[in-house]
Amino acid sequence: MAGRKTKVKAQTKAKIEKTPKKEGRCEDKKCPAHAGISLRGRSFTGEIIRKNGRTVKVEWPRFRYFPKYERYAKLASGVLAHLPECMQEFEVGQKVKVTECRPLSKMKHFVVVGKE
Repeated sequence: MAGRKTKVKAQTKAKIEKTPKKEGRCEDKKCPAHAGISLRGRSFTGEIIRKNGRTVKVEWPRFRYFPKYERYAKLASGVLAHLPECMQEFEVGQKVKVTECRPLSKMKHFVVVGKE
């Protein structure tokens, strides 16, 4: 019986490894293109500031007016976004578009949908 179980595990593992290469799609459950995650709400265009695995920090500049000084200050707004498996070619410094979706984790409520 033990030999049979290991044989089944080996067959299953081989299928998982071959599937993304054959079909050309990602197996990411949080991908808007392949997993069908619904997009809604706000969308922003910004620059990737930091990349850590499948999480990216996207920032964009904004201006705030200070009436006391009658001047504008340049600030930055940003969000953490999910970077799907099929879009891993994006690097720090590239401009991308992010769109709001359901909460993907404690801090991620946005997903990268493509290049600007």
